[in-house]
Amino acid sequence: MSLPPEHIAGFTTHARRGNLRNAFRYGVDYLLIDPTQSRGPALFSRNRRNLMSVRDRDHGGRVGQGRGLQWAREVFETAGLEITGDRRILLLTQPNFFGYTFNPVSFWLVIEGEDLLAAIAEVTNTMRDRHSYLCHLPGFRPITKTTPLRSAKIFHVSPFQQIDGGYQFNFDIRPDRIAIRILHENGDQGVIATLWGDRKPLTNGSILRAAIRRPLGAFRTVALIYWQAVKLKLKGAPFKPRPEPPEQEVS
Repeated sequence: MSLPPEHIAGFTTHARRGNLRNAFRYGVDYLLIDPTQSRGPALFSRNRRNLMSVRDRDHGGRVGQGRGLQWAREVFETAGLEITGDRRILLLTQPNFFGYTFNPVSFWLVIEGEDLLAAIAEVTNTMRDRHSYLCHLPGFRPITKTTPLRSAKIFHVSPFQQIDGGYQFNFDIRPDRIAIRILHENGDQGVIATLWGDRKPLTNGSILRAAIRRPLGAFRTVALIYWQAVKLKLKGAPFKPRPEPPEQEVS
């Protein structure tokens, strides 16, 4: 059974640890969609311009050259997770507004019943580089909110963060709510990032409220990223040049 598009009008927080601290909290709009389903309210579209939309080419592979659901299925099945029976792949992502998009992180989720079996964190930086982190337990046992999933950090996200260390992911995916926590562990340095919000049906009304409450969508996201970069620079954070992104798409 396909899932009608859902709207998570939630919040994201970032807190930088260590000698140079910085923290912020912003409202954010995410959608949870079944990529096999193209229907939705009139103000939402798949693969064409609308007030709010999601395009397959923006996900699953290099930026602007994505293969969408097929890519995610290949990643999961290569890792040994067959997408059969009641298992389905969902995409949690910030939508395009008026055709423009930028997603610091989107998530491909494999759900069976109410259990989360695996996730891909699809991370994109402002230089339009991308790398994805595959998260799962041995044997693809169900992931709970207390399950820490770790991965080495190998991708440049910010000129004010080291690539050293690793990530700890925590996923709390419920029928009525989503909460995700990402901890960049690097000694006494690092960053804690969270995303949370209630799952509600996507409607024309919720789209219009999002457009009024957080106008310009992804333009706003990019502007806020650069505003936080200015604050860090003024606080004396050292600038690290962009290294070449890893050749492999997924780790």
